[in-house]
Amino acid sequence: MVIGDARQDDKNLLALEFVRFAVDAGVLRFGEFKTKAGRMSPYFFNAGLFDDGAKMGRLAEFYAKAILASGMEFDMVFGPAYKGIPLAATVAVELARQGRNVPFAYNRKEAKDHGEGGSLVGAPLQGRVLIIDDVMSAGTAARESIALIKAAGAVPHAVAIALDRQEMATENGQDVPHSAVQYVRHQLGMQVCTIANLADLLFYLDQGTPDAGQSMQEHHARVLAYRQRYGVNDKG
Repeated sequence: MVIGDARQDDKNLLALEFVRFAVDAGVLRFGEFKTKAGRMSPYFFNAGLFDDGAKMGRLAEFYAKAILASGMEFDMVFGPAYKGIPLAATVAVELARQGRNVPFAYNRKEAKDHGEGGSLVGAPLQGRVLIIDDVMSAGTAARESIALIKAAGAVPHAVAIALDRQEMATENGQDVPHSAVQYVRHQLGMQVCTIANLADLLFYLDQGTPDAGQSMQEHHARVLAYRQRYGVNDKG
């Protein structure tokens, strides 16, 4: 086996382990959920349910492993308010534990008018900045973070997210043939690191074990149908 194949196998294994972890933690759920785009999705990923120390620690470990394995270069991490704040902090801790100590910062939604003031907290934004977030639906949070980082004189270099839904983004209420991740990669010119994606979720479901009275195969059929309707070309 060549080195490239071994690295891909490690990435696939990490992704599968993450999907299993997210399902077991109740963060990745199946049913009928309305997305921001108004679609009825057969699955939902709610990173806010990584709600205790053990789950957050394990989540940070997945992020750190995926980021380090990607080989992307960065000088610090940034967490967009609100979900990105604990993500950036815990990922920075885990990166340091794995031998890559970098500064981190985050923003407030409302600028503070007393004390140190301003909307940015933590280390000064400088160098190549890695934005940490949970998912990317429309790329709005990424664009807002990019503006903040540029205004501070730093370089918005890359984004790391937990799950890539690999589905069409919407613009002005209309579906477009690219995903938010593809937009950030190709239109904004930034690297994007993902722990897992929809293809990994489908692979997990295809393994087929009972889940709360409903088989994984039934979930697989619904998720696959959703991808066939709203999915994007993986090579795009």
